[in-house]
Amino acid sequence: MLAKPPAEDLHRLQVRPTHCRRGTDEGLTRVSTFEDLTRQIIEFRDPRDWKQFHSPRNLAASISIEAAELLEIFQWNSDETLAEDAETNRTDIERELADIVIYCLLMAHDTSVDLQRAVQSKLTENDSTYPIGSSRGKRAKYTEL
Repeated sequence: MLAKPPAEDLHRLQVRPTHCRRGTDEGLTRVSTFEDLTRQIIEFRDPRDWKQFHSPRNLAASISIEAAELLEIFQWNSDETLAEDAETNRTDIERELADIVIYCLLMAHDTSVDLQRAVQSKLTENDSTYPIGSSRGKRAKYTEL
């Protein structure tokens, strides 16, 4: 599992931009934190008056639907071609991942969840639940380690 960052660095968890290919990020503003990204999403959503459609239930459903669309990209593909399929469908994968993250950030914002703290807390929990010595290279659930 990941090493725990020093306590003073916990507030600095950042969304790291991925490598941009062939100028695909031209005209886009790069953001570095969940807070900055959420602010940009809210600035897109609110002038369109879409908050009225973003109940926690609707956002949870949207997260699930978009995750299913991501999975659909790989439906019926063989294990032998997964890497090639991922490269071939990179744009679709990026779009679906973006949809999922957008809905997750909206859900966190609208339900007052500190997503940075929640992720860091979950990583700490996972570190305790899956110690390296007993979980390295194993896919077993923690109850089976």
